[in-house]
Amino acid sequence: MSISSGQIQLSLAWTCGSHTLVGPDGLTYGTVVGADGNCWLDRNLGATEVATAYNDANAYGYYYQWGRGMDGHQISTSLTTNTLSSTDQPGNSNFILAPSSPYDWRSPQNNNLWQGASGVNNPCPNGFRLPTNQEWSNLVSAAGITDYSTAFSSSLKLTLAGDRDYSSGSLSPQGGFGLYWSSSVSGANAFSLYFSSSGVSPSYSYYRAYGFSVRCIKN
Repeated sequence: MSISSGQIQLSLAWTCGSHTLVGPDGLTYGTVVGADGNCWLDRNLGATEVATAYNDANAYGYYYQWGRGMDGHQISTSLTTNTLSSTDQPGNSNFILAPSSPYDWRSPQNNNLWQGASGVNNPCPNGFRLPTNQEWSNLVSAAGITDYSTAFSSSLKLTLAGDRDYSSGSLSPQGGFGLYWSSSVSGANAFSLYFSSSGVSPSYSYYRAYGFSVRCIKN
């Protein structure tokens, strides 16, 4: 607390690891300090609990297409459409199928949808954003993540939520691998964190029309 110009000013700083917040989806999220020293949400966007196992279905959460906002498409049971969007906000809750190059729900593509906390379609709670590709790489190195087991045993409790397919909208295969979007683009694709029983890649480049998990980092 400090006193300035005759008025009492209070500092409302909070401590990562003990702070909870309500996301734009109405769900409550906790926070956790990662091995990299950054503050992260303690669960995936859309998850109702912190993962209790690498294949905890309650901790899988949403499946976001790269760059889209929280418009309902991210729910695993949302309807699908073959109509691409020419705008940053499609105006519907459909998961947009994009079976042809460049395999993106938006046409033309826009590289700036998830860039920083003020990104056009940032789906994270206030003050949080998508991690960059480099930040995922730093976390993997600091936490010693080598496969799905060490991804789950890390403080972030990462899960094998699988993905939602860009061409069919089907889920495949939950419990088989984990895929987490970054905010970084890779040509016509975007970078993500991938891990399974056989290893890990913090720079996995794939189609933006895929539905992957999202874990937010404090800005």
